[in-house]
Amino acid sequence: MGRPKEHNAATQAALLQAAEAMIAAHGIDALSIRGVADAVGTTTRAVYSLFASKAGLLEALAVRLFELLDEAIVAIPPTDDPREDLATAAIDGFRRVALEHPSLYSLVFLRVVPDLQLGSESSAIASATFARLEALVGRIAASDDNVRVDVPQLALAVHALTEGLASVELRQGVANPAAEQLWHDAVIALVDGFPRAADDQ
Repeated sequence: MGRPKEHNAATQAALLQAAEAMIAAHGIDALSIRGVADAVGTTTRAVYSLFASKAGLLEALAVRLFELLDEAIVAIPPTDDPREDLATAAIDGFRRVALEHPSLYSLVFLRVVPDLQLGSESSAIASATFARLEALVGRIAASDDNVRVDVPQLALAVHALTEGLASVELRQGVANPAAEQLWHDAVIALVDGFPRAADDQ
């Protein structure tokens, strides 16, 4: 039996969890290679081995956010109502992940690190996650034989809406019992009011 890798996936996951917790507790400026390593009980060498740099660690946190979003959307079973499925994806996917991981959300969508340059890995998974949103919108388009929804534009509008709703809710700092219904109604209203390609004919 070969020797296990010194810095394996479990170490990587623990370091990412520690980094997220550190940002949540003390803000992005408190994040450090040494602090993350100490929190996990490992060495700075382990952090550099897995992430190369602090920027690489931040990149991995961004990737983690999109992984969580992707997993949340995939876990939602489709129904016969694509409009409701899109609203559910917004609420149980984007909203839940934003509320459960506000530090990661702020890093990626609020750009609390203004000069952060995200690389190809985060760009690839972000594109893949957005493609899932487009697929949900595409189901709405396919369900109506009389009109053709502009899928990319509606997907972008839904993303902008959900990002705005999440940012407002997180800024309030308290759970709003009416927020879930607001998200649902806002997504449905956007879908129903969005111009269809057939409207211009």
